[in-house]
Amino acid sequence: MIPSAQEWSENPNKHALLFGMSGLGKTYISNMLRASGDWFHYSIDYRIGTRYMGEFIVDNFKAHALLDPFLAELLLSDSIYIASNLTFENLAPLSTYLGKPGSSALGGLPIDEYMRRQKQHHIAEVSALMDTPYFIKRATELYGYDNFICDSGGSICEVVDPWNPLDPTLKTLSDSTLMIWIEGGNEHTEALIARFNASPKPMCYQASFLLPFWDEYLKENSVKPEDVNPNDFIRAAYRAALTARQPRYQAMADNWGISVPASEVARLKSPDDFNALVSDTLENRS
Repeated sequence: MIPSAQEWSENPNKHALLFGMSGLGKTYISNMLRASGDWFHYSIDYRIGTRYMGEFIVDNFKAHALLDPFLAELLLSDSIYIASNLTFENLAPLSTYLGKPGSSALGGLPIDEYMRRQKQHHIAEVSALMDTPYFIKRATELYGYDNFICDSGGSICEVVDPWNPLDPTLKTLSDSTLMIWIEGGNEHTEALIARFNASPKPMCYQASFLLPFWDEYLKENSVKPEDVNPNDFIRAAYRAALTARQPRYQAMADNWGISVPASEVARLKSPDDFNALVSDTLENRS
């Protein structure tokens, strides 16, 4: 249940979940709250990459290493080991595993393998989200934190149905946290696209969005699957995803939580600022 402004302000045990496109402030707020020493920071992407996809990631590293005779001999004799050094700040092992579809000569994956890994991530993301109540309990009982912030991935809207009042994942999350959409404006769209174009990273999408987009991309560019430039494709997919995700985020905020402008988030300097912004938003919402 969404609290009133007074209930939020007076509650000594604040639990919140942030969602929205990457680059709008989710991790900025989470790091700020964690640094205060009063908030437990639960990162969905970190949980996915360690608990639920860790073996996939490391096995992929090993498969590539085994192609090198020198490394293969050392691995098979247990003389060396390979591990993922995934952290809150460095999610490269996870994004590298997800990969990009297209030409193998350009580092791409066949579309079937790419979709297999997307499905793995979908399952892992739902599992990590459903772990939120467990981590709230763990944060309090094991570590003594009263306040809890969940930093969700940008693809949360791809793994839930925000229009379904019985969606099990959203029901679990809304029962245990205040869900807060960091909403970007038109002024953020081109900045996000420019940042992504400069350094395109793997993304997660619903198959119902990705496969038709892939087919249309092949047709419009008169290119065969094995000749697709992976970076060109995911740049185009990212731009389309910004538009496709907007109504899903909006429905999540309307039906399951609240929204705060990214421009306001950028001005936050302390946990008190964050709590005041949430309280004001709840007051205006009522």
